[in-house]
Amino acid sequence: MEVQAKTFPGGVRVSHSKDRTEHLEIRKAIDPRTVVIPLHQHTGAPCDPLVKKGDRVLVGQKIGDSKSFVSAPIHASVSGAVTAVEPRPHPALLRSVMSVVIESDGAFEVDPSVKPKGDLDSLSPEEIKQAIREAGIVGLGGAAFPTSVKVSPPKEKPIDAFLLNGAECEPYLTADHRLMLEEPDLIVFGVRALMKAIGVEKGIICIEDNKPDAIDAMSRAVADYPNLSVAAVRAKYPQGGEKQLIRAVLGREVPPPPGLPMDVGVVVNNVGTAAAVATAIRTGMPLVERVLTVTGSLVKEPANLRMRLGTSFNDLLDQCGGLTGEPVKIVAGGPMMGIAQYTTDVPAIKGTSGILVLSERDTVLEDATNCIRCGRCVRACPMFLQPLYIRMYAEASRWDLVSRYSPANCIECGSCAYECPARLPLVQWIKISKAELAAKKGGR
Repeated sequence: MEVQAKTFPGGVRVSHSKDRTEHLEIRKAIDPRTVVIPLHQHTGAPCDPLVKKGDRVLVGQKIGDSKSFVSAPIHASVSGAVTAVEPRPHPALLRSVMSVVIESDGAFEVDPSVKPKGDLDSLSPEEIKQAIREAGIVGLGGAAFPTSVKVSPPKEKPIDAFLLNGAECEPYLTADHRLMLEEPDLIVFGVRALMKAIGVEKGIICIEDNKPDAIDAMSRAVADYPNLSVAAVRAKYPQGGEKQLIRAVLGREVPPPPGLPMDVGVVVNNVGTAAAVATAIRTGMPLVERVLTVTGSLVKEPANLRMRLGTSFNDLLDQCGGLTGEPVKIVAGGPMMGIAQYTTDVPAIKGTSGILVLSERDTVLEDATNCIRCGRCVRACPMFLQPLYIRMYAEASRWDLVSRYSPANCIECGSCAYECPARLPLVQWIKISKAELAAKKGGR
């Protein structure tokens, strides 16, 4: 095993809070009676519906697609009748988007087009890319960027290293950790498929050093593959950020936006994504389910669940015994980069890595005070920004000055706000700055 325990400049030490679920095996969620499947579950163009009200659909059947290169098709996770194609609330976009509502018939009949893609050694890179695209696979770490696009870098951007992101640095979440413990061989198969699609020889599986059992499991799984290794990286937030992981493991600096990992010869994919690719090739089943963590101090029976996409937050919380008190905040994802929900009547989708329920004690809010120029936000920023000045000038609507501090480079990890003793809403002001500057650039 290649033990590096390296890290990146900046970032913060956070309480991991993973103890309630890190030792719980993944269990299958109860199959839902109804699923709501948004036609926009990925970065890029939304899909157009391929079905209408009254149609019967099968598991794995394509129900939405787009002609855009940056997109990913959507598939039915249950068999049954389409009862509506209409706007429904979305857990990431926080608005209603066109969705396909399916009433399950309980048969879970699989579409006959779902067939194994063949032996990995016999598949060409292009065949693997096509299989990934047709399976609707996206990054399952949260960003949901279409994987078929990631594994298709332009010829002028040669790739010499592949990193598998098993850091899972977000507090509370343990889905990737459990996948590495329970399905290491499936993950390695997916890594090999992704590397073949890209045409890269060197692969490194990156895991934070607070998960020694996962490091051991993945090290055993790659023992027969000399081109694969495991790198133990220091547990620090946001170690799982692509740019931070590349800096820690390879010492390469990804250029500012629009710079991408491929600009320094690297492709990064998530553990869950690799497992989904392996499943798509071995069985032909597209991305119709994923593992997520349901946890928080108010969840009676926290769990790592393998659930069908489109299952409602309400159903998943009920399967975990319900809540033991009145929640103050329910988050899709983790506490640092997750999205607070205004309703639990939303579906878990491809990018939903967890459901976090927080009590009043967990979310003590303090009134913001004046910035004292302590510089803690600057030291914490993994992108070398100066959040205090972005916030100050944005609050004064001095967008000409805001632009000098490159808010577009922010990855919105929340490290600055976490460290700020004045409890200033730094990330919110940076998000506002991004939107305002983008609007001005677009000629608003």
